[in-house]
Amino acid sequence: MKWIFWGSVALLAYTYAGYAVWLWLRVRWRPRPVRLGPTIPLISVVMVARNEEPFLREKLHNLLRLEYPTDLLQVVVVSDGSTDGTESILSEYAREPRICVLLNQMPSGKACGVNDGVGAATGEVVVFTDARQKIEATAVRLLLENFADPEVGCASGELMIGSAEAGEAADGMGQYWRVEKKIREWESNSGSVVGATGALYAVRRQLIPMLPPGTILDDVYIPMHVARQGSRVVFDPRAAAWDSPNLGRPREFARKVRTLSGNYQLLQMCPWLLGKQNPLRFEFISHKLLRLVAPFALLTALLSSFFLRDTVYRAACLLQIAFYALSLLGMIRLKRGFVSRMADAAFTFVVLNTAAVVAFGKFVTGRNIEWSR
Repeated sequence: MKWIFWGSVALLAYTYAGYAVWLWLRVRWRPRPVRLGPTIPLISVVMVARNEEPFLREKLHNLLRLEYPTDLLQVVVVSDGSTDGTESILSEYAREPRICVLLNQMPSGKACGVNDGVGAATGEVVVFTDARQKIEATAVRLLLENFADPEVGCASGELMIGSAEAGEAADGMGQYWRVEKKIREWESNSGSVVGATGALYAVRRQLIPMLPPGTILDDVYIPMHVARQGSRVVFDPRAAAWDSPNLGRPREFARKVRTLSGNYQLLQMCPWLLGKQNPLRFEFISHKLLRLVAPFALLTALLSSFFLRDTVYRAACLLQIAFYALSLLGMIRLKRGFVSRMADAAFTFVVLNTAAVVAFGKFVTGRNIEWSR
């Protein structure tokens, strides 16, 4: 029983702290800076939309106002079986020479939409984005500077939770995302990132693979194939896209379940991710897979400490119970303060691990998660 407890604690310590410490040391021991430089190739911005009427007009306006030469910018928008006013809005913008509109009457999923969009792209570099997030005007130009380095095949921007006017959110999800971005930054500065930010990432067109229908995480599937071909996947915090910090707890939970389910799907689609063909195997396991195992390590740590009688294990059990009790305070949204921030962080941690358990349940029962707006 003691081995179970300490094994669980060791796995959790490595997952949530040890890997980050290793990356921090690796950056200082063996840094790999990107050779940035001004480069302005012909680019194609590809976006797949389904029922995005509330955001689409503003997003298209956002894309057309990017600080990038107008004659070198193509925008490809694929409507995936939209039933609201999406197609009407796209019909208006289709008169703009920089915009290519593809209207798929039957929904086939984001992966198929991405394949269609890439097929219509004429740019040397393809920039992927989603309909909801607002891209800063200079972001794409800054992101493209990474491609002056011939080793770079994919460059990811930074997703900011909040607004450009008010700044980043300070709640539990905002804190989690800041930690996640720091890990990506250290991965990039010492090698390659495991995945990209779906709201804004760019890839050399010749390196983009065909996505299998139903692929959930195109922003991991594509970068991992880029790395497999010998190119680097980097993260550039200068290239920012902003997203709402308050999508609602049910929607945010469903989004996280979908993301974690996508990791299970990747293992089915790409078993080579766990083999020598994957140059980022260590990073993939440490960054992605261990987070899927962490909820079960949390459970075994709690149960084993409950049954062990030594003082240290009783204290460990009480600390875990206190932590989960603190997370319950996060549900009631206390007024701002130290206790509130701690409760919100604990609540976010519990929610993310609960989402991992739900994703595992969907995986073992064979329930697919379909793409939606």
